[in-house]
Amino acid sequence: MAIHLADYDAKWPDMFDAEAQRLRALLDGVAIRIDHVGSTAVSGLAAKPVIDIQVSVARLHPTEPYQRPMESLGYRYTTTPVAFFHKPSTWPHTHHVHVREAGSHDEWRMLAFRDWLRVHASDRLAYEALKRALASATDADTVENRIRYSEAKTDFVREIERRAQSSG
Repeated sequence: MAIHLADYDAKWPDMFDAEAQRLRALLDGVAIRIDHVGSTAVSGLAAKPVIDIQVSVARLHPTEPYQRPMESLGYRYTTTPVAFFHKPSTWPHTHHVHVREAGSHDEWRMLAFRDWLRVHASDRLAYEALKRALASATDADTVENRIRYSEAKTDFVREIERRAQSSG
């Protein structure tokens, strides 16, 4: 089964808002900010129907101040391919949460990429074309294939991050 990309859904921001409210309630005093990131945060962009959320914290370690509350909401912590949370525990996921240290380059990267695509239609269209080509050629049945799909977008993403950094 190929990776499923859905046309942009105007419900995605509302889905983020609902989940962000739950996260804020559980992570009060831990989360410095909670942002909608990833393709579902970019109006008009096709995406896997997975709400990506970035939670910024003062320190990544120890993980317990945010890991236990996240698990109580049904999130599963994984380190493959990188550390993040997802729910449900089985594929397909509906939500991914990326915990980043506030003020870090990793926090900036996610926000810069999202913001760039929101205002640069030609890059948004090019990214969507790349995603569609990769998705149609990728079998989503294994974690390894889903990782390859993500990794195949890396050069494009890094180029946008480079442009965002040099422009601003």
